Amino acid sequence: MTRILLAEDDEIMRITVQDRLERQGWIVDAAVNGQEALQKIQGSNFHIVVSDIRMPQLGGVELLQAITEIAPATDVIMMTAYGSVDDAISCLKKGATDYILKPFDLDDLVIRINRILTNQSIKARCVSLEDCCRQLHSPLLGNSSSMQQVFDLIQQVGPTQATVLITGESGTGKELAAGAIHQASTRADKPYVRINCAAIPEGLIESELFGHERGAFTGAHKQKTGRFEMADSGTLLLDEIGEMPLALQAKLLRVLQEKECERVGGTRTIKLDVRLLCSTARNLEDEVQKGRFRQDLLYRLQVIPLTMPPLRDRVEDIPLLANHFLKEFSLLKDTILTLAPQTLTCLMKYSFPGNVRELRNIMERVSVLAPGPVIVPEDLPGELQNQNFPSDDDPLVPLGEALAETEKHCVLAALNATEGNRTQAAVLLGISRKNLWQKMKLYSIEL
Repeated sequence: MTRILLAEDDEIMRITVQDRLERQGWIVDAAVNGQEALQKIQGSNFHIVVSDIRMPQLGGVELLQAITEIAPATDVIMMTAYGSVDDAISCLKKGATDYILKPFDLDDLVIRINRILTNQSIKARCVSLEDCCRQLHSPLLGNSSSMQQVFDLIQQVGPTQATVLITGESGTGKELAAGAIHQASTRADKPYVRINCAAIPEGLIESELFGHERGAFTGAHKQKTGRFEMADSGTLLLDEIGEMPLALQAKLLRVLQEKECERVGGTRTIKLDVRLLCSTARNLEDEVQKGRFRQDLLYRLQVIPLTMPPLRDRVEDIPLLANHFLKEFSLLKDTILTLAPQTLTCLMKYSFPGNVRELRNIMERVSVLAPGPVIVPEDLPGELQNQNFPSDDDPLVPLGEALAETEKHCVLAALNATEGNRTQAAVLLGISRKNLWQKMKLYSIEL
């Protein structure tokens, strides 16, 4: 909801302007002098301040300087008489967004405010532009029954405001599912902001989420807008929510319940209108049992659960995905690349511990290294060429045991190929370095 502060000492003018702006559906707070306006700015969050240039107790110019210091994201419109045009131009140079000459048409003021609000919305959307472009170029694909269930659920929950918890192994497309939910929602034309909770140091994640005031801690030289504020009226994805520190989970729960937050080091309450999506590769119920995740937060996040199936459970989608990725890399190479039938057979027999991300990395690799336009089995990585598949005479083993053995073999092969370089091995496997470390620990692999 748009919040406007009107600073005007003339009572008739103040009441007239406030009444007109409130009829637009905006929340308008009024101040009779500069000092009162400053107190309101320090205690609340405003999108726009409309102020007379000549104010008692704290002049309009001094008030402007205080606003740019306290709330640099707030736009300021200065109201001025004809004799003070030079002062108004000076205010523009000092950070004011616009000025309007008295007496003015109230419709003109409304138009100017709407223009500023539009610009604020554009700035917020620019933050998520790169992510949205990536989502458009990396659609969710699949003809399998498990993926059709995913698509149906996305279309069902997309238009709602419900919080969705997306779970699944690394590389299954959880972020793409979140992007699809946003695109299917009524907020599709609003900001879509992502934050990876695992990629930010524990001491900084609160500031990233909620922002901070200048001087809140060492190195906080200026005010910072948090991701929740950036996503206002839109959607926020908390990727790898299972990595969020326990102490911060309580604050997140309060934000979700109250729909408001405060910047680090600040006292102003910021009202929020954010649709929250979360994703994790962890089993949060296990994390709750181990005391690493709050049960009440899990209940709040898991309003709608969405599980992304691993690639090994939808083998029939491998040809579609492989050809899609190969077409993408063909454009970059300016050569039409195709998969030989034997190559496709090798791909469909592979377990893909890194899921769709690993398949994409393999297609990128062969598109660069293959000598010809037709990708043959010899162009694939060694672990796909030399797969030992059980014959009909071999004794059957549990599927989980067989998959675990295959996954361990792939991890060992990647580490051997990179001479123990974990970062390069993770790239080869199409997983994160942290995920590789977890798998090495699981299978007792030591270097």
